Amino acid sequence: MEIPVTGFIIESSDLNKDGEHSHVLYLTSWDGRPVHRHHFSGVTSVSDGHDHRYAGTTEPAPTGVPHTHHYMTITSINNGHRHEIRGVTGPAIPLPEGGHYHKFRGVTTVDGTHPHSHKYSGNTSPSD
Repeated sequence: MEIPVTGFIIESSDLNKDGEHSHVLYLTSWDGRPVHRHHFSGVTSVSDGHDHRYAGTTEPAPTGVPHTHHYMTITSINNGHRHEIRGVTGPAIPLPEGGHYHKFRGVTTVDGTHPHSHKYSGNTSPSD
């Protein structure tokens, strides 16, 4: 099955560790539907006497159909370490005035001098 996808590629002048350049792909439609993203941010639970702040943008998903978004970000550095946050949002939750948002939750990677993780949860920003 083929799904038509449109978008554009931006070439990066930065070289990776192998001396090669990279590209960033920005999708603009998926199967004829425009794609959209959501912002997400929050503060983790307290663990090992501290918390972490985080913020990011979800991966794109098609508009107007049931969908979820993948997300990934790195927390702030607290107590000399940081954690990775990665997951998939819940399904779209419609808003009365139009658009939608998603719930997300999970547990960070384990890190720190005293290895530990943090819980996190929240709602994405609304879609346009």
